[in-house]
Amino acid sequence: MDFFNKLTPESIVVGGLVGVLILTIAGIIIRRIIKHKKPDQFRQEWRDLQKKLPHQENWAAAIIQADDLLADALNKRKIKGKTVGEMLVNAERFFQEKDEVWFAHKLRKKLDEAPKTKLSKKDVKRALIGLRQAIKDLGAFDGKK
Repeated sequence: MDFFNKLTPESIVVGGLVGVLILTIAGIIIRRIIKHKKPDQFRQEWRDLQKKLPHQENWAAAIIQADDLLADALNKRKIKGKTVGEMLVNAERFFQEKDEVWFAHKLRKKLDEAPKTKLSKKDVKRALIGLRQAIKDLGAFDGKK
């Protein structure tokens, strides 16, 4: 307790400024560490997930991977939001097929909660077409910003 009594207003201000400086530097470093995907990487990841589709047991993984790719595209486009759902709300103006994007994202959330969810070919196709279009609408496949 004696330590706190010895603190002067100047030392508190200096400590606060040092803290702000450390947080700023950490933020800059984290941003640089986060890898920004290039269009080639988005296209390659999409091709990789398509290879999973012939086998029904891989459908859930393909939807999750596609939704993660959409999250990467939203981040690349600097769409604000704490969750993918919040980012989707803020990015709706970009999407040609809003309902399909939401269907796909809700299906992904359902798979997170219940991994054994039985998927129909129709739902998988609808989800992946919606996610692919959303990623395309955000310009991730062709490098638009």
